[in-house]
Amino acid sequence: MLAPTIGVLALQGDFEEHMHLLHSIGAGAAEIRSRPDLSKCAALIIPGGESTTISRLMLGTGLDKEIKSRVRKGMPVYGTCAGAILVAKKVLGEKRFRPLGLIGIEVERNAYGRQVDSFEANVEMKNVNRDDPRKIRGVFIRAPVFRRIDKSVEVLASFGGRPVLVRQGNVIAGTFHPEIAGEKAVHELLLRLI
Repeated sequence: MLAPTIGVLALQGDFEEHMHLLHSIGAGAAEIRSRPDLSKCAALIIPGGESTTISRLMLGTGLDKEIKSRVRKGMPVYGTCAGAILVAKKVLGEKRFRPLGLIGIEVERNAYGRQVDSFEANVEMKNVNRDDPRKIRGVFIRAPVFRRIDKSVEVLASFGGRPVLVRQGNVIAGTFHPEIAGEKAVHELLLRLI
């Protein structure tokens, strides 16, 4: 039996790292640049990058509407860093674009500082199969912060007492990059949601 194909939005950002990680866990992976590309995948990753640029490119290709429609029909999606900004309900202080509004979170962009303030740290992730948490490595690059989380949103991981990975139904949002550290847990969770 063939593994389901997970699409990685490949308009801008670090999509190649996600592709490599998906292949390493035995998942099918496809670069998504158009609406027909999206129709071939069972789940989607919106990677880190520049959220304003990715938003404009999604709007120009019609992918924004198609992603919203597919998520409403049950397609799992995982937004990481800029992707988390794009899937959020609201981005504080943002006037240049509207986020997709797929998960009940309010996000502040670049809350940890500039590029030079990037860091790597252990993140405590809830084990979705058992109650015991596990530590995974996360890379924070101009990372956003979740400033408000709706009650229906589950916190899956935290760093320094602050939520950094959350889930609401079939939508996951994270402020760090597990793919850069080679951590597979979040991608494996996405695969299980299919």
